[in-house]
Amino acid sequence: MQQTTIIGIAGGTGSGKTTLAKKLKTAFSDEDVIILCHDYYYRAHDELSYEERTRLDYDHPDAFETTLLIDHLKKLRQGKTIYRPVYSFSDYNRTGDVVEVKPARVIILEGIMIFEDRALRELMDMKVFVDTDADVRILRRLVRDVKERGRSLDSVVRQYLETVKPMHEQFVEPSKKYADIIIPRGGHNQVALNMLINRVRSLLDE
Repeated sequence: MQQTTIIGIAGGTGSGKTTLAKKLKTAFSDEDVIILCHDYYYRAHDELSYEERTRLDYDHPDAFETTLLIDHLKKLRQGKTIYRPVYSFSDYNRTGDVVEVKPARVIILEGIMIFEDRALRELMDMKVFVDTDADVRILRRLVRDVKERGRSLDSVVRQYLETVKPMHEQFVEPSKKYADIIIPRGGHNQVALNMLINRVRSLLDE
């Protein structure tokens, strides 16, 4: 069985970690590199109403079913296919659908909280933290949540002030100490992107 390498890309909301992960993946064929997002593993809350779900803290580690993600990563490393959940940001809940994910030589794991959990962190062969100024991150999040996730401007601002900012300071920023590499500006840092591409290419050539 070929060795599977897991690269973790963490950073605050709007830091550019998703852009970095996508640009890294596009440099290789689909069967060599896949992306798994921690966001896929937000917990289901079918027992709550829509209004109740909107009031939950989605920026706390407990918001994620990280144990399921860990199990899926272990299965992928064993050469097994997984079926990851699908999450709807407009409904604040899982859809009930799943997506088939086949094993790959390189797995890029992306999310704000992936360095916070020790068991998850220990599965990673390389840990990258994307470090971006807070004012840039909040502007990116504002545009994304309004345009792509159907949120109102007021709800985005309220969520940022009530949960995103304090949870970032409590969990995300301290997790930077676990990173092997810290990258400013995320996917727009071409020098860092080229370095990661070369590293992944060397792993695939082994």
